[in-house]
Amino acid sequence: MEILFDINWDILKAVLIIIGLDLILGGDNAVVIAMASRNLPKSLQNKAIILGTTFAILFRFLLATIAIYLLTIPYVQLIGGVFLFFIAIQLLLDKGDSHQNISASATMFGAVKTIIIADVVMGFDNVLAISAASNQNLYLIIFGLLVSVPIIIFGSKLILHFMSKYPMIIYFGAALLAYTSAELILKEIKLQPILIHMPLVHWIFPIAVILVTVMIGYLSRNKTAY
Repeated sequence: MEILFDINWDILKAVLIIIGLDLILGGDNAVVIAMASRNLPKSLQNKAIILGTTFAILFRFLLATIAIYLLTIPYVQLIGGVFLFFIAIQLLLDKGDSHQNISASATMFGAVKTIIIADVVMGFDNVLAISAASNQNLYLIIFGLLVSVPIIIFGSKLILHFMSKYPMIIYFGAALLAYTSAELILKEIKLQPILIHMPLVHWIFPIAVILVTVMIGYLSRNKTAY
């Protein structure tokens, strides 16, 4: 019973983290879709959004599948964890102008191409975060990608509205990314001979990474405000 509870809790925790990451990181990709298709006739906008999102999700699945195997290579989890840490900080430092260079297309093919390219480039953080949070479980990765579809297509405006109205949501998202980055670093196989002698590090390190991330973002935002 205890083993079953541990397994179920691990899966539940991964599912909750994946949903949280999708909610926080999905909004940006939705903005890309809106901007890429804004010059299309109304009759073609929905088609471009559906086609672009479908192909983008397929590319994400391919990248996530590759990420599963990459994360088994020594030091890749350590590097990926550090990368996610910087993404968490960047989420708090973002000025909101990263989408200005996304060009709109007057043709459906052009809009779909822009959506796919921009989503693959910008969605890498989402793919890496989901792959890390899922413990390289392919079914959880598929779940995460499926959850991201309605969020990207339907929930973007709502998410962005609440993120701008309640800045604490952004801090929550950054903390979630920071926690995922810490967990990824702690899973690095090359660090296990050291970490095995430090049982408390699995509690202390994630908290420390979250605090550092939030503090950097808070100080930076306050400095910018003045």
